[in-house]
Amino acid sequence: MERAEFFSSQAGRTIIAPRQTRARFGIGDVVRHRLFAFRGVVFDIDPVFANSEEWYQSIPEDIRPRRDQPFYHLLAENEDSSYVAYVSQGNLLADPEGGPVDHPTVRQLFDSFKDGRYRMRRSLTH
Repeated sequence: MERAEFFSSQAGRTIIAPRQTRARFGIGDVVRHRLFAFRGVVFDIDPVFANSEEWYQSIPEDIRPRRDQPFYHLLAENEDSSYVAYVSQGNLLADPEGGPVDHPTVRQLFDSFKDGRYRMRRSLTH
């Protein structure tokens, strides 16, 4: 399998990842966590785990996800607050509500919400 390397500032190290991975969700998709009561909109995707070792080890071992799957950066919300979450693909489901996410950063990254998806601002795409 062909591999690629990229530097993750979050992890503070170079990450080696398969050149091609299959992300189930795309930027702008609204998703829900499989175990915990929060939902969010995807704003970035890592092909494999690319956060710090300390962050990874802080997850209880019995629910710790595999590293070799896509991880998603979410503008997340629950009943109490809005925040940024980093979640493995195996822990995400499509959000059946399909409604907009009430996160204060959404308008900075996305232009519109249509057909259950957000559209990234043109100025942020390449």
